[in-house]
Amino acid sequence: MSLYYDAASILSTTDRRCGSLKSRVFGAKDLKSTPAQLFALVSEASKWSFILKEVIEKSQILAYERKLSPTLALLLVHDLLLARKGVAAAATHPLRLVIVRHKARLQAELTKARLKRGISSLEALREYVAGQNGVNDGIQTTQSESDGTRHGVPLKLMPHPRWIRINVLKTSLEEQLASTFSGYRCVETVDEIINTTLKAPNKIIHIDKHMPDLIALSPAADLSTTSAYRKGLFIFQDKASCFPAYLLDSQPKGGDCLDACAAPGNKTTHLAALIHNTNGAAQKPRIWACERDKVRAQTLQKMVDIAGADKLVTIKAGQDFLRLDPEKEPWCSVGALLLDPSCSGSGIVGRDEVHNIVLPSRETFITSTPPSRKRKRKGNTVQSAVPSHPEKKIAASDEPPDKNLRDRLESLATFQLKLLLHAFAFPQARRITYSTCSTYIQENEEVICKALGSLIARHRGWRILRRDQQVSGMQAWDIRGDIEACKVCLESSGNPAEEIAEACIRCNKGTKEGTQGFFVAAFVREMLDEEDKVLSEEEWEGFDDDK
Repeated sequence: MSLYYDAASILSTTDRRCGSLKSRVFGAKDLKSTPAQLFALVSEASKWSFILKEVIEKSQILAYERKLSPTLALLLVHDLLLARKGVAAAATHPLRLVIVRHKARLQAELTKARLKRGISSLEALREYVAGQNGVNDGIQTTQSESDGTRHGVPLKLMPHPRWIRINVLKTSLEEQLASTFSGYRCVETVDEIINTTLKAPNKIIHIDKHMPDLIALSPAADLSTTSAYRKGLFIFQDKASCFPAYLLDSQPKGGDCLDACAAPGNKTTHLAALIHNTNGAAQKPRIWACERDKVRAQTLQKMVDIAGADKLVTIKAGQDFLRLDPEKEPWCSVGALLLDPSCSGSGIVGRDEVHNIVLPSRETFITSTPPSRKRKRKGNTVQSAVPSHPEKKIAASDEPPDKNLRDRLESLATFQLKLLLHAFAFPQARRITYSTCSTYIQENEEVICKALGSLIARHRGWRILRRDQQVSGMQAWDIRGDIEACKVCLESSGNPAEEIAEACIRCNKGTKEGTQGFFVAAFVREMLDEEDKVLSEEEWEGFDDDK
């Protein structure tokens, strides 16, 4: 059936683009299957792949069915064991026949995989898999659940809280607590929110201690149909995503602001809200929002309109940030820049990137030989259909094990550094934040350190914003940069690795803080003599290892 061949094609494609799996499926051409059905199959099979890999390898069906590819096996086994309607093919279709004849063996191996993990039922296994793809390891258990599980699911895999930013352009936290959330009970920690997520959605709320006007609810809470949401009184935004605008700490006299990669608009409207809340400002700075993709710029415009930020934000649809001339109006008056460039997205909760899939191997070590379908004669030995050598062990490493991913990260980091160096060239700029929703040091600490070591940074007086200079909420955040990565990057530059790592802010996916994986750092500029201001980023000729 074309559904399984189309799905195998999607999963087998090595794609360097930054789009999600959904955008790849719905943007693909020449598909014979319905995109919605195809996406459902591919995304669910990907989520279950770490379990199904084990089931397929233990059952040895790839040894029996030599013409069946690992990708097709994964897709077919998923539907056979887990889909409500089973394999989506006619009873006599070859793909259906080739997998159904192994059903008993596959079901037995799925049961073994479940019991090995100490999970009591198939439904509990579904929650376990959802947790693995939602928040990964790290959430601490509570003393009240001494066995470390709830409903048979490890507590360390509990879901992600729903973060809501109160939009102070239209309302206030106090007004929303008295209206939309009037029936909610306030709890002291995010952990209390996380630890109720598998129960009926309780009306509890946590007011964040780091970020103003930010609250957390149970992920089961559905407020998307409320009038307050439709009116733009609050915005769904992860806590970590609020850090860049808050850390930028734009001042009324600091000049205009520029969001370099603005769509979909959460950070742009948050910046507008923070500027709106600034006390004593007779004239608010203007916010320029650049988005080179015109389709995404429409989403940005809609977000700005709903949030009521249109009086502060001017959208430049189709404008590539790298093509701006910092010396010309109105860019020469920009005093603060927010950079949140395209990245790998490895920190996003539930990210459905293709490289997360785990495929079964034909070369898995097995202790028994699958029987031949031919009748054996005495004296003949039957050779195994699977090579009998141990599966290779991959050592843990800071480097991504996949070469395609390493190449992609290198390409992304080169682009990210180029954006940052261009931001350094704006003549009136005093503050810059750089952020990614990535967990890889290649896109984070390495980009920061290379930017600090650049000629334009040294000539223009750019340095890292130290932790003791950050706004109070960010000073109080304890998760900081990777000091070893900074030491390696700054080995010959003379910059203090400890200070720079301490200035970098990280968020880890799947911890008791309840954030997605994220990274942000800020730069400030110490004004130098006029003769030092003429250097542009085009004059930077690379990093000098001798300095």
